[in-house]
Amino acid sequence: MPGEVIKSFAAPAGTPHGMAFDGKYLWIVDSGTDLIYQVDLDGNVIKSISPMGVAGKGLTFDGKYLWNADSEINRIYQQDLDGEFLGSIPSLDLTAHGLAWDGRYFWNADGAINAIGQLDLTGQLISVFPTPGTGPRGLAFDGKYLWLADKDTDLIYQITIDGEVISSFPTPAGAARGLTFDGRHLWHVDTASNLIYQIAR
Repeated sequence: MPGEVIKSFAAPAGTPHGMAFDGKYLWIVDSGTDLIYQVDLDGNVIKSISPMGVAGKGLTFDGKYLWNADSEINRIYQQDLDGEFLGSIPSLDLTAHGLAWDGRYFWNADGAINAIGQLDLTGQLISVFPTPGTGPRGLAFDGKYLWLADKDTDLIYQITIDGEVISSFPTPAGAARGLTFDGRHLWHVDTASNLIYQIAR
């Protein structure tokens, strides 16, 4: 059933935001500790690396590298899995949050303009559409649809790449943040409960 919590466990630190899945592990950027944590699917911390920038919020994995969207510097930083800085591109706008990779393009949700933008590997804007809520945070791509976690409506939206809302369901707790997709299920982190949830879509 969409929105059903399959399992949950504690986040590695107290202010989790963006999430990514690398095919085996989850990665969670935490703004309180200013670290990106690699955790297994039971919540055990494998290691941590330092993000570039000052306010990491969005996180995605492109098959080889992590990309971290900074909500204060208007950049998306590329790092390898050991934390080495490899480059950066512009984010959508001034308050970048959710970040997803579709195999060719980035999708970046921004809270300043309440929009989702499609960006190429240089940061060039391809398309943009408004978000269904006013607090866009976590963003994921499942191979066909985008999924957006919104902190103001406390809903997770299923959205086409043209911006049409297909469906939505409530978040498990009251402060929606990061979102990612593991090939079958969504993973979501919430700062109210400080838990990471595996969720059916």
